[in-house]
Amino acid sequence: MAIPLKKPLVPAGMTGLVLTAGGARGAYQAGVLKRIGEIPGLRGKPSPFPIIAGASAGAINGAAMAAYAGNLGEATDQLARLWSQLKMTDVVRIDTPALIGNVARIAADFALGAVIGAGRTESLLDAAPLHRFLTGALPPNGIRDSIAKGHLYALAITATGYHSGRAFTFIEGQDGHPLWQKSRRVALRASITPQHVCASAAIPIVFPPVPLAASGTTAYFGDGAMRLTTPLSPAIRLGADKVFAIGIRSKSAATDLLRAELAPALAGESLRRPPLSQICGVFLNAIFLDHLDADLEHLARMNELIGAYQALSRKAAAVEVSEPMRIVSPLSIAPSEDLAVVAKTLSHRMPRTIRLAMEGLGTPDAQSADLLSYLLFDSAFTRELIAIGYRDADARVDEIEQFLRSDPRPSP
Repeated sequence: MAIPLKKPLVPAGMTGLVLTAGGARGAYQAGVLKRIGEIPGLRGKPSPFPIIAGASAGAINGAAMAAYAGNLGEATDQLARLWSQLKMTDVVRIDTPALIGNVARIAADFALGAVIGAGRTESLLDAAPLHRFLTGALPPNGIRDSIAKGHLYALAITATGYHSGRAFTFIEGQDGHPLWQKSRRVALRASITPQHVCASAAIPIVFPPVPLAASGTTAYFGDGAMRLTTPLSPAIRLGADKVFAIGIRSKSAATDLLRAELAPALAGESLRRPPLSQICGVFLNAIFLDHLDADLEHLARMNELIGAYQALSRKAAAVEVSEPMRIVSPLSIAPSEDLAVVAKTLSHRMPRTIRLAMEGLGTPDAQSADLLSYLLFDSAFTRELIAIGYRDADARVDEIEQFLRSDPRPSP
């Protein structure tokens, strides 16, 4: 049951930046934002995104954008630099003792768990380096300063509670920002730290759960994309009248994969059995890639419904509703190239021990090599993704600038 909350006063005419999930694919978002940061009318000025909402890799990018919100050019340059210098050792431990120790724990749990007790294995990889990396990359009081100076209204970072299965959105923002509690979504006030970002970016099974303080207790959280099926929602609930969303899935690649899947059936042929690596990739796709497009479609339908309602309400008495709705203008951008194929060409950059383990799961189709694209935390791959994001934004830079400069509020 929804808990009634005091209705806050929300400034009108705000633009929200929505950054979706995707592991190493988050470098694409940095490329898009780098090009936006170079727009002459915006560079050197405060960020045009007073509301920022992110999950998983989007939480990393969102925290960086929020911490440097006073200067858009500096924020986007810092973010691109962070991704372009990324190494696997900045994210996970790949030293032999760590890997052997994890393999031993997994073997003990599976082989002897019924006898000696199980539960030693937290994840496939140890992500302790990520916390140290983010602590060094993000200024300690950057988010708080951006809020105090009025450059940022709110930063929302979503993680999934492993106990309740709900999406917890941790919000640091101006006094009086909205909060909500729904059947599958909870919003809490928080002082965002690298620990919150690590929790939001903890890819299930691959990275361990992250403990966070929540409502007077300590709970364990994982990747925010698992339960956040409506990634636009936090920004809209915080008051955004416009949302600029950066996805990480190539729409043309998705269409090509569907066509390839149907072609053998039409020709009377059969596709080969997918290896476990391909199944894992599709599993992560279901978490990371499919939500934004569906949410944009839902927003378009809601805008049509609200428009029709507003037209009718002018002719009839106003109806009081518990949650007043408004038209929200969206603009989204997604990769023009298949990032899985890019990852496949750079698979030799994966550390040998992890590459051998992944090869043991089988070799997927090149376009279905999504598992690799989520885990290839390597500068050669991330720089290529930054370049793709930069080119995609450059091709639409006039449209993006017009969207960011336009007033989202409807005329009286």
